[in-house]
Amino acid sequence: MSSSKTLHLAVELDSDGERTSPRALADVVADAERAGYTFATFDDAPVPPAGGFRVDATVRAAYSATRTSRIGLAPTSHVLTAEPFHLAAQLASLDHATHGRAAWIVGAAATPEALATVGRAEPDDLRHEVADVVEAVRRLWDSWEDDAVVKDLATGRYLDPDKVHHVDFTGETFSVKGPLITPRPPQGSLVVLAAEEFADDVRPDIVLTDDLQRSRPAEAPLLFGELEVRFDSAAPAPKGRARYTGSPAGLVTVLEQLGLDGVRLHPGAADLPLLSREVLPELRRRGLHAPPEPGATLRTTLGLPRPENRFAGSSKGIA
Repeated sequence: MSSSKTLHLAVELDSDGERTSPRALADVVADAERAGYTFATFDDAPVPPAGGFRVDATVRAAYSATRTSRIGLAPTSHVLTAEPFHLAAQLASLDHATHGRAAWIVGAAATPEALATVGRAEPDDLRHEVADVVEAVRRLWDSWEDDAVVKDLATGRYLDPDKVHHVDFTGETFSVKGPLITPRPPQGSLVVLAAEEFADDVRPDIVLTDDLQRSRPAEAPLLFGELEVRFDSAAPAPKGRARYTGSPAGLVTVLEQLGLDGVRLHPGAADLPLLSREVLPELRRRGLHAPPEPGATLRTTLGLPRPENRFAGSSKGIA
């Protein structure tokens, strides 16, 4: 049986914080790559789990990059508790480390506990501030043109200064000046994922929805559903999120019937091996899913175009 439909499968590998050892987590990510997932995601929160310390999700993803070569890596980074300039540099560095396999899940934690970690007040307009940070980050990624780095040993020139551009962004609650200290990401822009409530403001490449019955409208960004998977538990899912509790074979049928571009699976530790061993191979057999190709960027795997640099062709542009 074959199908013209392609279903991308993402998998959350560290939402509960149980894998505190970077090596243990990297082993799980390497297993997920061998299973054929499109990309792995790494949850995060400004406040660490009770009673412990947790390494930043972007750092965990970067460490996992050393053990993988095909799977995409998508950390959650929260916009209200990070400096946009440092966020842009950290994420661009991850894309360089993965040779173009990185993504960014836009986090918007705004609880009093989260905001207290940086000593700030609740924003007057959460959606507006989230949009401001994402726009500032995108401009900083564009502050280096693709061919800005020259590396001319004969003349001792490292870069062409005319292709490194000034960024002067002023939002409602912050301002950012560039250029970035990191060259443009290999993908031009990392794949940006955001929850449905922020989609109109952020203009992400992938919208995350809790409504599995939805289908992507024409010309809209990719639409991924959020699905908890517990093959042996009927416990309730997190608020608003769908949960599957049947057999692996039944899950294949459910996924086959979806009109989404992809699904981000949230398995328990005991459920991940069954997903990898029984669900993904059957989806491949039915022609519904294919693993990333060696050497492909995440944008290529997802069928997303590489964005043009907003400064290309200009001279010392300012944005």
